[in-house]
Amino acid sequence: MQRPELHQHIITTAGNLFYAQGYNSTGINEIIDKCGIAKATLYGHFKSKEDICIAYLEQRHHAFMESLKKYVARSKAGKNQLLAIFDFLQDMYRDENFQGCWALKTLGELSPNQKKILEVIQKQKKELLLYLGEVVGSNISNLSRAQTEKMSGGLYLLYESAVTESHLFKNDWPIYMDKSIAPTFFSELELE
Repeated sequence: MQRPELHQHIITTAGNLFYAQGYNSTGINEIIDKCGIAKATLYGHFKSKEDICIAYLEQRHHAFMESLKKYVARSKAGKNQLLAIFDFLQDMYRDENFQGCWALKTLGELSPNQKKILEVIQKQKKELLLYLGEVVGSNISNLSRAQTEKMSGGLYLLYESAVTESHLFKNDWPIYMDKSIAPTFFSELELE
């Protein structure tokens, strides 16, 4: 395996373990074993498990944002684009390996001194929130900044709760519930 492929193999393998069984429950030796590599090889690519986790979070977030943006762009403008995030989540939920949000799962395991991972997760969630603001702004004209922030913040919180609760209950009713609540944020703005 070439160096870039091996680097990616380590991230993917470790990421699958982190997502399935948790960050703290996954040890370096297990990652090495599942990758079929030597310890020196792993440390030639990453200085620590924390660095592997950050690479995993960045890879997952990048793929998520890219897929979400394409999904939303394919939706009809207006109300459909504003609610597309819930349809996208519904498709993710149907994936047989749905374990909730990879970032929030990791966040739940962090100790107070793991600030680097926390900062990565905060940055990623902020990026999602800003993107939702762009979607709101491009689908509803003449909104003040405060109205845009209120609406995008509401959509963000409903989305995050739908992710967490659908994983908790192993059911998709929270996604449907939050999608049905979301229009209350913009119903008075007379969207089609």
